[in-house]
Amino acid sequence: MFFLMICHHNDGPEIGALRDKLRPEHRDWVASGGNGLAVVLTGSALWDETGAGIGNFGILQAESEAQARAFAEGDPFAKGGVVRDITLTRLADSFRAERIDPLSKT
Repeated sequence: MFFLMICHHNDGPEIGALRDKLRPEHRDWVASGGNGLAVVLTGSALWDETGAGIGNFGILQAESEAQARAFAEGDPFAKGGVVRDITLTRLADSFRAERIDPLSKT
């Protein structure tokens, strides 16, 4: 199954520094698919109109919504306090994943 994951980040002057600190761990988590919980097909940061980071998104492939949620909630950004909320939405079965070069190398 495929899911759209949207993570909104907390506000505050300390969040940018925390995000920068956790970014290497976050990237390792994405590359490993959360140690095999999900394959991250694509993703990126979300910015507001000023270019400030406000979140991130990803398209995930997982066996279940529970696995996709475990991936999202296990991310160092989520565990470290950067993420305020996570939304997962299942994509249609007709989603054409073969058009995307996955970010996870599992």
